[in-house]
Amino acid sequence: MYGAVLDAEGSRIEVGEAAVICENAVLRGSAAAGDQPVLVDDHVFVGPHATLLGCEVGRCGYVATAATVLQCARLGAGSVVAVGALVHAGTVLPDEYFVPPYTVALDAPVRLLAPGEPGLAEAIGRVGFAQVAFGVDAEWTDRISRYERIAEVRVAEFGAHADDEVLHPG
Repeated sequence: MYGAVLDAEGSRIEVGEAAVICENAVLRGSAAAGDQPVLVDDHVFVGPHATLLGCEVGRCGYVATAATVLQCARLGAGSVVAVGALVHAGTVLPDEYFVPPYTVALDAPVRLLAPGEPGLAEAIGRVGFAQVAFGVDAEWTDRISRYERIAEVRVAEFGAHADDEVLHPG
């Protein structure tokens, strides 16, 4: 739908039959930390303003408005990621699993944490997001160094488009 962004960034994006990608959704693959395609199976619904980054969504999955699924996560067939929920990097949702609104799903086997729950920051730190998403090996507690290196990876990845040719239809 209008405003959806599908950006393979050196990897690929596959959208199955009868899948719906709603307005302003972002699907972004990456090759920054290994091949991380976005694979959307048949009959999947991706809601408005949802974000899928280098992940897989199984058949008949439902990713609601403003939900986010991060790199190397896998959603089983019929899984639901409700409004505003986050499926963190590397998380595996079993078939027909439900992630409630505004919660964080992480790990395999999956566990759910509410925003503000004690231990959430530490649990996210153990996921190793910088390594999984960007190939950056930096300590969770060294935020300045970590984000500096992540920015450099993204600048190089996006900078590869500096010489892209703009194509004009028709």
